[in-house]
Order: sequence, then C-alpha cells, then structure tokens
Amino acid sequence: MTVAALRIISPGPLSTVQDLGRPGYGRFGVSASGAADRHALRLGNLLVGNDQRGAAIEVTIGGAEFEFTAGTIFAITGADLSPALNGIPIPQWESVSAEADDRLTFVSPTGPNAGLRAYINVSGGIDTPPVLGSRSTHVGAHLGGVDGRALESDDEIPIGPLTNPVVPGRRVPGGLIPQYGAEIVARVVPGPQDDRFGPAATAVFYGSTYTVSDKSDRMGCRLEGPEIPAIDGAHDIVSDGVVTGAIQIPGDARPIILLADRQTTGGYAKIGVIASVDLALIAQASPGATIRFEQISAGEAATLVRERMDALQDISFDRPSQAGGERQAFDLRIDGSDYRVELDPDAPDGGGTARVNGVEYVVQVLSGE
Repeated sequence: MTVAALRIISPGPLSTVQDLGRPGYGRFGVSASGAADRHALRLGNLLVGNDQRGAAIEVTIGGAEFEFTAGTIFAITGADLSPALNGIPIPQWESVSAEADDRLTFVSPTGPNAGLRAYINVSGGIDTPPVLGSRSTHVGAHLGGVDGRALESDDEIPIGPLTNPVVPGRRVPGGLIPQYGAEIVARVVPGPQDDRFGPAATAVFYGSTYTVSDKSDRMGCRLEGPEIPAIDGAHDIVSDGVVTGAIQIPGDARPIILLADRQTTGGYAKIGVIASVDLALIAQASPGATIRFEQISAGEAATLVRERMDALQDISFDRPSQAGGERQAFDLRIDGSDYRVELDPDAPDGGGTARVNGVEYVVQVLSGE
C-alpha cells in the first residue's frame, strides 16, 4: 500500500514541518519552536479536519513547489504567496481537493500586506516522527521535522491517516481571517524589566514607529528606529527565562521581538511582551513593514486570547457553496491566461454564483431568441 505523501520539488528559501511546538522543555534549554503564525496553523488544521495542534508545512516567502502522491483535501492559510494547483490559482482559507500527481506552487508575497509565511495543511496531518512530543522543526537544534533540518528537494513527507473526512469548499469565516499589514499596531504588556527604562525612554518606545529589519528570522524580529536607552546603560541582566513575544532591548538600544525559535533564556532587559493575539502580525511582518506599540494590561491580553480561543472552539465554517451536488469545475485558457471556473449546479435556472480563481461572482442567465 502506497503511503500518501507530499513530495518536495523545490522548497524555496525555507520550508519546514511545524506544529504548535514542544513546550515544557525550556528548563533543559530546548526551545518550544513551532509555527511562527500559530493562528493560521490552527485554522488550517481545523479546516481540513485535523486536531488544531497537528503538523503542517510552513513555507517562507515562496518560490516553492510540491507534488501530491495521492488524492487528498488540503488548505492554504497564512501569507498570500500566490498558491496555485497545476498552474491554476486557488483560494486560501478554504479546503481544496487535490489528486495524485497534482502540483502545488507558491510564487512570492503579492504585496506589502501579504505576509511572509504560508501553511500547507493536509487532511490527516504531516506524519513525520515526533521528537519530545512535537513534529516541529528547530533547525538550530537539529530537532523534529525531517532529520531536524529544512526540507530539501526530493524529500517525501508522509501524510497521516484521515480521521475526520471533510469536503472541499469549507471556508474560514471572514472575521477570523487575520489582516496582515505593512503598518502594524501591536499591543504590549509591560515586561519584567520595564523598570530599567525611565519615563522618557518608555515614551519613545510607545510613541515611535519602528521598521522591520531584513536581519529578522524565526528567532527574532529585529527593529530599526529610535533608541531605547536603559537607565545608566544597564541593558544587561542576569540571564532569566524568556517567552515568545518578549521584547528585548540589547546594548544597541533597539528592540528585538523574540519569535518561535527563540532561545530559552536571555541576558537583555525586556521592556514588554507582545500580546498573544498580535504575535501572528509580527511573525508575518515583511522587512520594511512598520510597527507601533500600544500598552495594555496583562488582564486585557488574557481576555483577548481567551476570546480568540473560544472563537476557534466554537467555529462554524462557511459551508461549501453547493446545496446538494458538487460544483462543476472547468479549466479555461483565455488570451493566454489560465482560469478555473466553478459553477453551482443547484442554482435555479443555471444562475446563482460562480467562483473564478477563488473569487465569487453573481451569475445571471440571459435568454433570447
């Protein structure tokens, strides 16, 4: 029996297996790692019938190509990297059907609001061997995924058995789809060493606009902008534990926001911590994007994340567009461009709606002599 898999044709700049990470090992120096955009991963898993903690493939920037070895249902969430199946653009945040030998491609972010990281979520989940309870890849520590490394051409990534069958066309409600942007306002809870920074420095931090540096990676989002000097220049502290979203101010006095592959301890003062609900915006911020900070309390941040998790727990996906039969799909080439048109067979008199390359249009049937 052939095991369903995703074959890597080209991994692009960086593609890795990620789930929600391996918490609980920080005291041993093991980073939690996991998806940079946890919200996109959770939604993608739920779309295709997986546990929201399941593993997916995180594709960074684009330039990647994959091949399905068996028919399956999948969904693309996260950044808009122009995904296409067999050259035909496909919708994101929606379950899609693939057949054996179909090829899935990603080009590049479509603009400054597109984000950086997309997730390939497949029914059954990515089934690489778990390490310390997680399939997440931490390249620096050589843990998880495929031999603890980034994916390479000719890798075959196994897909787990289908446990909760779903149909194509299920869509995430619009209110749950994050709006990535080039101008981000991130909510911040005061950090454990915020008293290292005087009123003037704190005012600069919350009153300034910072730019995401091209030196950012999965470990941290480095920012360029006004300096945040510690009192008496005391940026260094006795190393203590850090969390994802912590905002360190090192010796150069410019903020670094720690992300999924962060270290477990740090020796720089932390002026604040990004609220969990806004971490995806930081993880998806492209170099050149701007970030402003807005202070909130720990209680407000906790309320926001509880509301987010409750929404996922009670999620009701928009149903497939067909009421009874399946949509009819046609691949067309018009003036050298490829289009996929899906018609609703249950619409009266052939009217109703049609989806063209994932965009829905009203269809009216015109009759004549």
